Formats: sequence, structure tokens, C-alpha cells
Amino acid sequence: MGEKDLFTVEREEHVVWLTLNRPEKRNAMTLEFFDGLVSHFRAFDQDPQVRVVVIKAAGESFTAGIDLFGLGRLLQGEGADFREELRKKILQLQEGMNALERCRKPVLAAVHSHCIGGGVDLLSACDIRMASRDAVFSIRETRIAIVADLGTLQRLPYIIGHGWFRELALTGRNFSAEEAHKMGFITHLCADRQSLYQEAKRVAKEIAECSPLAVQGAKEVINYSRDHGVYPGLEYVAQKNAAILPSEDLMEAFKSFLEKRPARFKGK
Repeated sequence: MGEKDLFTVEREEHVVWLTLNRPEKRNAMTLEFFDGLVSHFRAFDQDPQVRVVVIKAAGESFTAGIDLFGLGRLLQGEGADFREELRKKILQLQEGMNALERCRKPVLAAVHSHCIGGGVDLLSACDIRMASRDAVFSIRETRIAIVADLGTLQRLPYIIGHGWFRELALTGRNFSAEEAHKMGFITHLCADRQSLYQEAKRVAKEIAECSPLAVQGAKEVINYSRDHGVYPGLEYVAQKNAAILPSEDLMEAFKSFLEKRPARFKGK
């Protein structure tokens, strides 16, 4: 199965739905899966018609995490040269998750049932996470003798704080959708998959109706400020607004306010 077969892509105006599409294996993440993330999110980033991406999954589980059978291929070897190749391969896999975060378009995740190990890495790189009540999460790596290396340890503390994070990362235990909602990992807790996708569609549409220049600029500033601190972040946003203001979208915002109608932003 190639990387293109691992996903399906559907478009609804300015919203793209990216579906994990390996249901027979509970959407376990193969090595090709990570290459697919990179290619899809680079394409979404460059497509002016895409304003929001929603990730969902086919089948009974959102994802069972890394495909351990595929991972086994990476661990067959010895010597310094083997370990150097393994280091480079891990960095390559990380790029799959990094692609979500680097994509200028906001990324939402709509999670049902199991979201294990690499699934939490994936969610940690998203901008907004929501789940149905049957969702179960786990930073599972300590239970299979691995140090989580695809972004959870770096990103999740900024989302839920170190208190909850350290317990979950060190124990590897399951935590429920209700717990995830309480700690702020997910922002919307939905009754079932149907209501989950309805809510994801509502939030995505609400974002897509805003100025794409402002939304994408906000995402870039948020990530830059997280990584560099308050004062560099303030300098960065000053430069960002100096570069994009005034814009046609800003003029449209003023005009629509005066005319008492919804704004129609074009990203210009």
C-alpha cells in the first residue's frame, strides 16, 4: 500500500478533510504514512483555496499508533553506521508531524475510539483537538520500552502543562476523552462520531470564514512566540502586521461592518 492509499482527501469549499484510511489495521502508522503526511500538508500549505484542514479516521479506531511490524525493520542492524542511519530515519519520521505544525493552515483533529502512541504525537502537532466520548488516549511508549520521539514530549507540555503531562508520559496509562477534556488536551467533547464531525465542520467553517491572512499569520506568530519567548514574539508580530497591513481583507472588514453584512474575505 502506497502513501496515497493511506489517506483520502475531500473538500468542502475552503475546508479539506484528510481521512486516515487504513481501517483494517486500525490506522497503524507505517513508514509510508509519514511521507504521506509531508506531501499532503505541503500541498495544503501551498493551495490558496485551502483555509482549514480537518483530520479524521476511517474504521473502528482513530489510530493504534506506530505499526510495530514496520518499525521492526528499522531496528535490524548493529554498529555505529547503523545507529547513525537510525538517527536520520527518526528525524525523517519526525518531519511527518512537523509538516502539520509548519502548515500555515490551521489543522483540526476529530478523534474517535483509540488514539495511541504516535496518535498523540499527531494530535500534539495540531492546532485544535476534539473527540467523541468513546475516545481513549495513551502516550504508550514507556510501556513498549521506547522514548517517545515524534513530538509529544516537546509539544504536549505546552498544551496541558507539566503536571498532567509528566504523569501521562511516565506511566503510559490510558486516559479518557473526559480526562483529556478536563486537562485541555481536547477542547470539544462530543457524544458520538456524528456529532463530533458536525462540531468539527462548524469550527472549521467558522475559521474558514475569517481572513486567511490573519488566521495564518496568527498561527505563525503563536508557534514563533512559543519557541522564542514573549519579546521576540512581539517583535515578530510587529513585522508580520507591517508586512500584511493594509490589506484588501482589512478594507473588506471595515466595509462589511459599515454595511452590516458578513465579510467576504479573499486572502488578499
